[in-house]
Amino acid sequence: MDLLKLLPTSGTVKRGSDSARVGCLVLTHCAPSGRVIQMDLQSRPSLQLYSVRREFEADPRGTLRRVAELGYESVEVVGFSGRADLLAGLLQESGLRAISGHAHLVGVPDVEAIIRDAQILGLNAVIDPAIPRERWSTRHDIEESARGFAAVAEIAAAAGLEVGYHNHEWELQSVIDGRPALEVFAEVLDPRVVLEVDTFWAEVGGVSAPGLLSRLGDRVRYLHLKDGPLTRDTISQLPLGQGAVDVPAVLAAAPRAHRIVEFDDHDGDIFAAVEASRRFLVDRAA
Repeated sequence: MDLLKLLPTSGTVKRGSDSARVGCLVLTHCAPSGRVIQMDLQSRPSLQLYSVRREFEADPRGTLRRVAELGYESVEVVGFSGRADLLAGLLQESGLRAISGHAHLVGVPDVEAIIRDAQILGLNAVIDPAIPRERWSTRHDIEESARGFAAVAEIAAAAGLEVGYHNHEWELQSVIDGRPALEVFAEVLDPRVVLEVDTFWAEVGGVSAPGLLSRLGDRVRYLHLKDGPLTRDTISQLPLGQGAVDVPAVLAAAPRAHRIVEFDDHDGDIFAAVEASRRFLVDRAA
């Protein structure tokens, strides 16, 4: 399901499937001049707009206004490529800032167009939401992916942007030389490429998210934070602090990473859920 269904799109995104659980984004904000705006990472979490995709499709302006009323100042966008002007206008009306966005970066025909759209939105980082599961089974494939990111990082750097990668569970389930494939990937990445660690999917993949964050260190620039039973049944996801993820330990392991609240799905009032998650983070930063 595309967040911006009201505009032409080249495809749809459905969370929970290996082929397309890819609708997330990353965070850091630039003014039109290119000046980076610093944010309080602990007390000002962002919201991944995929969390409210159904509400957005029904009422884009009302949904963004409601997100702002809940206390969010910034968001992570999804589906921005080819429609940045419209999305930028909607965000400006609501008083929200888009500080990062998800788009496929490696092997796509026009990376330069994606970078231009990211500049229109004032993003500081564009994150590739997923490399398919089958590309994580050998060191050769991992190194080939890393080379692709290095080439894109060169293009993005010339535009004043960062690029990064967002994980699911399969990058942790795959083991290369006795280690999770994501860690091997991090070692061979160009230093300009950052990581957005989805801590919930890391746990579903069978690793301790705090331990993973500690090993990856400052390479981790962004966190996707969600909670619930550690299952691929996304409808069971819960507000932070109400599930199986040790969220305080996650936060302690990556204190400088930007915090992004996300729900892949939720069986309840999604606005109440994202508000509860924001409050959980703000209370712990007080």
